[in-house]
Parts: sequence; structure tokens; C-alpha cells
Amino acid sequence: MTLQQIHYALTIEECGSMNKAAEKLFMVQSALTASMKELEKEVGITIFVRGPKGVTPTPEGREFLNDIRGLEGHYYTLVHKYEGDGNYKRKFAVSTQHYSFAVNAFIKMAKQYDVNEFDFAVRETRTRDVIEDVGALRSEIGILYLSSKNERILRKLMDEHELVFTPLISCDAYVYLAEDHPLASKKNIKFKDLEPYPCLMFEQGEDKYYFSEEILSEYEYPRTIKCNDRATMLNMMQGMHGYTLCSGIISDDINGDGYKAIPFKADKDHPNSAMQIGYITKKNNVLSEPGRRYIDELKKFLQGMEGLSN
Repeated sequence: MTLQQIHYALTIEECGSMNKAAEKLFMVQSALTASMKELEKEVGITIFVRGPKGVTPTPEGREFLNDIRGLEGHYYTLVHKYEGDGNYKRKFAVSTQHYSFAVNAFIKMAKQYDVNEFDFAVRETRTRDVIEDVGALRSEIGILYLSSKNERILRKLMDEHELVFTPLISCDAYVYLAEDHPLASKKNIKFKDLEPYPCLMFEQGEDKYYFSEEILSEYEYPRTIKCNDRATMLNMMQGMHGYTLCSGIISDDINGDGYKAIPFKADKDHPNSAMQIGYITKKNNVLSEPGRRYIDELKKFLQGMEGLSN
């Protein structure tokens, strides 16, 4: 197995097509196919299968690709460190549920580096994608929350992807809404108070409520609106008096100062539920220097808040 074959296999996975991968690699498709057949023969597994929409990894192939991805990354890190040619950019990426404080910490971390030396990425995305990104090492760190309602399902999925969850902070539910919302002057908000207004939720595809980013998502809300990004959700708060249920940990630097987080008041039919926000990493994976600094920035932002885990 050669480094070249490793690079070929990872490029095929990225492109999802032998033809597109060959174009990206500036080689003929037949030569790429032959190289992959040699690699599959050497390692004794089928790495890719062809389908009507291109090529996809087999279960054994996906595990193999995850293993060799780290090898390629370590190789180029060594090249950069010892040859000093300046052409290789070290990579660091974070995948996160839609948390403004996670973006704030990423910005503070990134400012500590010369962006000409790094290829940084922050992905605000769906819950399942956060887990799959870190599982496939597309991102080094993932940010999400666990609760009594979703923990069993999410931990099972994390185990399947060989991930470790490290808690950062535990908090109760808050109602997040615009400053001009009719409920904005209340000290706390009950479920019944929310009935006239649309509940805003981030779309999770076909996944059920335990993948939801919003705490208390198991309740039946009379009106709901699904959003794909944080900017749209904030617009819905301003334009439609919408609200969302969240941790109450908000970065005004990212979201702006026209919003309020008000404690959710439980009743006998609608009890509160704690959110345990934390980060996920690949098992046995040592955090990079940007990864360590990113976690430090998260902790600084959360410092002093009840439930912070040191």
C-alpha cells in the first residue's frame, strides 16, 4: 500500500465518482480503477461498490478509509514540519449544532493563527451530520448536547462511530425570542404562554425528535416552523414573533443584541429538562494544537456558569 494509493482512495470517497476523482487527480479513469483493484487485492477487502449515482464505500471500506485518513494527515503534517516548503496547509475543522458560542470560540481560536498556514472550517449542521463528520474525521471536534430524552440514541450512534463525549456545561431550558416579542418582558415563560406563537426548530431531515437541537422538542407545539440556518431563525423571530427553546447561552457578538433568553417555567404536564452540552472526538485521537485552543476558548466563554465541567 502506497501513499499515492491512499490519496487516490480518499479522493474517490470525496468525489463519490471514479470519473470525477480521475479528473481531479489529472489521470485517466482506467488507471485509477486499476490502482484501486490492486489496493483492494492487497488489503483483502472491497473498498468501493458502484451504483447508479456513483461509487460508495462498503462498511469495511468506510472503516479502512477512516484509518488511512489519519495516515495521510500525519504524513503531510510531517512534511510541513520538517521540509518547511510552506505549501501544505494544516487542517482543522469543527462541526456543531447551531450554537453562537461555538462560532464565537472558533473565531477567537482562529485569530491566534496565520490563516495562510491553516485550512480552517466550521460547519453549523444537523445533529446526525455532527456525529458523522467527527466519526469520519472530516472534523476534529463536534459540539452537541445530550438530555434524558436523546442520550440513549445519541450515545449508541457515537459508539458506532467510535466517539467520546466530554461534557462542558449543564443548563435548563430557556425561551429565546426577539426583544419586541409580546412575552419579552416576562421573568419566566410557561408552555401555555407560548401557544399563540410559532415554535422555531432546525430541520433534521427524516430523523425523529431525539436528533432535534431544541430542548423539550418532545412536546406537541401547536405551530412549528423549520429552519435550515441560524440567520433565518433570527429573521423569523423578528418577523413572526417566533421563538425557540435553547440553553440560554448566547453570544451577542454573533447573533446581535436584539434578542432575549428567558427561563422556561415547568408545570406538571411540561417538566423542564437539563441540557448537557459538550464536545465529541474520535476515540484515542489526540487533539491538535488548534483543537486544544478551541476547547480552551469554549471553556473561557462558559466560565462561571453553573454546571461548567473543569
